[in-house]
Amino acid sequence: MSAETKTIRRTEFTKAMKKTHTIWLPDMLHYHNELLQAAFFSCGYRLEIMPEAAGLAKYALPFISNDYCYPSILIIGQVLALAASEDFDIAHAAFMEPQTGGACRAGNIYHSMIRCLERTGYSEVPVISLNPFGEEKHKGFTITPKLLMCAASAVCYGDLLMMLTQQVRPYEKQAGQAETCRQKWIGLLSAEIRRGRNISRAKRREKYREIVYDFQKIPQEKRKLKKVGVAGEIYMKFSPIGNEHLEDFLKQAGCDYRLGGFLNYVIYLVDSELGKECAQSDRKIYKKVYREMIRYLQKVQEDLYRAVDASAVFKRDALFADMKESACRLINSGCNVGDGWLIAGEVVDLISQGCGHILVLHPFGCLVSHVCIRGIMKKLHAQFPDIDIQAVEYDYDSSKTLRESRILLGLGK
Repeated sequence: MSAETKTIRRTEFTKAMKKTHTIWLPDMLHYHNELLQAAFFSCGYRLEIMPEAAGLAKYALPFISNDYCYPSILIIGQVLALAASEDFDIAHAAFMEPQTGGACRAGNIYHSMIRCLERTGYSEVPVISLNPFGEEKHKGFTITPKLLMCAASAVCYGDLLMMLTQQVRPYEKQAGQAETCRQKWIGLLSAEIRRGRNISRAKRREKYREIVYDFQKIPQEKRKLKKVGVAGEIYMKFSPIGNEHLEDFLKQAGCDYRLGGFLNYVIYLVDSELGKECAQSDRKIYKKVYREMIRYLQKVQEDLYRAVDASAVFKRDALFADMKESACRLINSGCNVGDGWLIAGEVVDLISQGCGHILVLHPFGCLVSHVCIRGIMKKLHAQFPDIDIQAVEYDYDSSKTLRESRILLGLGK
């Protein structure tokens, strides 16, 4: 048996490690990080976000093929860069990788991380898979009902704060007020989630109204700005490392930009699993569980959006069912590999919110993103001939200047 095909021996994250180790997570959800850290803290875990470092590809490529997708290269590069830093306590560290179980190369990052740590002499470092489907279990890490409730609160609050910040920031009279308001609420909500407070649906509804009212008080003035919607592969859309700080670039270009929230992606994942069960098995209990999860998450989403609608000022993302319906006019709902039909749904929703320019982000090496995004571009252009819709690809050796020049050209700058 070759070295490449032998069974990977992982290091177990034990119950004792829960008290002694820090878990390091890739920077994938920039708007939600601190709230998610609070959710893990509430259940006794110390969670930190891996810092950004320069030249991540040089850390990863000696140990993996350059055919790996760009998110894989960046995340593995982050892991190895952090492990190699002199002031990093590797003896009391564990890494965590979110897994959705998709049929893509990123679905193998978990095993690639273990192999790369082994090759660099850090085989004793545990790697935890964060997934909702019970795969790759560790004795010291369990997704409990409390963790799920706290994480759901983190996602909902993070989505709301992102949604409001992005709508107020371009038009605020005094620069920085929207971000100051966001940071204030991040601090307050994180403190409450750490203590397991305000995580019920009823309590969250109260907080939603308070947050919306607080942002509504920020003085704004009318400005004529380019409205840009950002959709695409989930890592590239949310991670500033993956998209090379696209938000900062759009701010400097004087744009009013929007990113679709993370909650629709969470429901999409569960809905995709339900679709697989219906197509491939007769396990009625699994189908029932998935349907109940979707029903609960949709109610959570309705609570959140109701608070935004009540303001009569702010716009919000489409409900999951509405987004799926609009996407299915362009692509079959069975296209649920990777980000699948959700990308089409996000694009249609962003256009309905008034975005005249759409950036669909995808990483080099991600075949499912290429097939899906390229497959829907023709239909999108046909349905929305007056909208500038660009597919923007990211890779470790592509020119950032050329990419940004293309974006500006599409924006008419």
